[in-house]
Amino acid sequence: MPEEHSQTIMAVDELQAIIQRCQILEEADFKGEDFNLFLVAGQKCLEDGYAAQLLEVIQNEKNKVIIKNMGWNLISPLVRCIFMYKQEDDKREHCLRILDQLAQLCNPKELFLGLLEQIEQTSGDQVCQTVMLLLQPLQTVLLKLQNKKAYSVGLSLAMIMNQLTPLPVPYTKQQIQEDKLGLCQCCNAVVDFAKPFVNEVVKNMEKSSEYDDMELKEELLKFCMKSLKYPLLTAQLEQLEGIEEHPFRHFATEIINILWNIRELIPLVFLHHKGKSPAWENQEFADIERKNSADSLACLSYLMFVQHFGIECFPVVFSPSYLLLCNMTHIEVLLKRTEESMLSKGLDLFESSLLRMEDNSLLHDYLEFRDFINVPQDLVKIMTLCPMEHLRKKSLSILQLFIDKFDTEGKYTLFRCLLKTSNHAGVEGYIIKNIKDQIHLSLTEYDNVWFTGHHLISLLDLVLSLPEGAETDLLQNSDRIMASLNLLRYLVIKDCESDNQTGVWTTLTKIEQNFLKPLRVGLNMSKAHYEAEIKNKKENRKEAHSSNTVCSVTVSGEKMPAMTTGMQLQVLHSALFTFDLIESVLARVEELIEVKIKAVMDENS
Repeated sequence: MPEEHSQTIMAVDELQAIIQRCQILEEADFKGEDFNLFLVAGQKCLEDGYAAQLLEVIQNEKNKVIIKNMGWNLISPLVRCIFMYKQEDDKREHCLRILDQLAQLCNPKELFLGLLEQIEQTSGDQVCQTVMLLLQPLQTVLLKLQNKKAYSVGLSLAMIMNQLTPLPVPYTKQQIQEDKLGLCQCCNAVVDFAKPFVNEVVKNMEKSSEYDDMELKEELLKFCMKSLKYPLLTAQLEQLEGIEEHPFRHFATEIINILWNIRELIPLVFLHHKGKSPAWENQEFADIERKNSADSLACLSYLMFVQHFGIECFPVVFSPSYLLLCNMTHIEVLLKRTEESMLSKGLDLFESSLLRMEDNSLLHDYLEFRDFINVPQDLVKIMTLCPMEHLRKKSLSILQLFIDKFDTEGKYTLFRCLLKTSNHAGVEGYIIKNIKDQIHLSLTEYDNVWFTGHHLISLLDLVLSLPEGAETDLLQNSDRIMASLNLLRYLVIKDCESDNQTGVWTTLTKIEQNFLKPLRVGLNMSKAHYEAEIKNKKENRKEAHSSNTVCSVTVSGEKMPAMTTGMQLQVLHSALFTFDLIESVLARVEELIEVKIKAVMDENS
């Protein structure tokens, strides 16, 4: 007899011997040794490829009590063997049938713990495969449980989500189609796993308007909140050409459906602190819980108001300004992030909330809410610091949209705030251009107290000034300075001294003192400094007989990368060109003021 065949017979014989010994024992008389012998023999049958024989043993009615008590021990070797065999292998099919039989026959409590342990121990590439393999038996077992069912369902969903969360979420079209780790497929399988428990909650709620057993509902709510944070907050949820059923869009639809069915969707959208938050003694845990909840609610708002999941359930009774108010908390949460997927969701949610509103319809009172001041400041940070150009551009267009929606007092207040907080010359220049546009509207279309008279003079004090007087770095502040000069030129041309609607002529002495004179002094100093630098470089180059000498240069306080003398000269000439540009506009403003004052003096003489 071949040695391999005799080993196999030994493995099966050992199993049969243990089975026969246990068949004559009462259930209460099973000992730890019996469990160990059953596990070793069963594992050997599986590893040696004799799953068919093991299946026969399990299906034998006489062995029902033994399998009920001991079968759960086979879960770990069984899972290992399933992954060892190829899809089409008969042995794999036998292993799958064993798993199905164990789910039907084993003690539910023991098997539940065995399945959960297996999910907990899996890692890396096998997480999704293991979860998908064990979801069906786990569901079967949970449906049989009588005691602590809600707790067990919650534990299962939490364990599964904890195992999935470290996996990278496919983002590009190619990654979603490949679904390398099986995450897309797995997430949707988990939702199917949860459906019988959702149906149970729905049925109980229909029976009684005062549904007492809130535990299962709370566990499903926790699962939905976790799913909103991962994978949905990170996922790409736009429709993608060539993908008929986008897996994450399908998953999002299912999560929204669960929330609607358990009557939690609308409360979650409007009540930012829904549910019983655990009373953590540890403040760090409490902060983590609050942050996770904020992320999930932000994602939920994005799904509803941008992607329109579940929007048909939404009551059409709220004003656009109220919806913006509700969403500002979520927008702020998303704009504080640095990941592209979350930033873009925040910008999309902000944009869609603003597009629902008429221009000039948002009352200035809304700026009393902290979020309405914080969010534009976050936009400024994205505009100036974000490495992704398309997000920088989008932030700028949304900032303009936000400005457009406010009434005139709101615009005025927002401009003052941004001028004081942005700390960026380009942004300040952009705000000053907006101020000029509002003044133009006041002078040509309708009278407006906020952009004429004493309110405007107060605003001009902020605009027509140099941060450090004549010592101000003119190169770094060139955008702001040019915008300020253009605004002043416009005011001098458009507003006659006799009318003085804007009040600019009343405050001209102050403007000259705080802005024009220090700017002229600063320009002269800066030009002299840079001209001396250029002369210096040229002389050094002659001495070195080479234009390839590498050295460093400092511009606007920033040390530039090492460059040749020729490159440095280019930078210095560019700076001089900027100064010439500022000087030409300054000269034009001074000339216009002089002409206007002379004309008035001539009239009076």
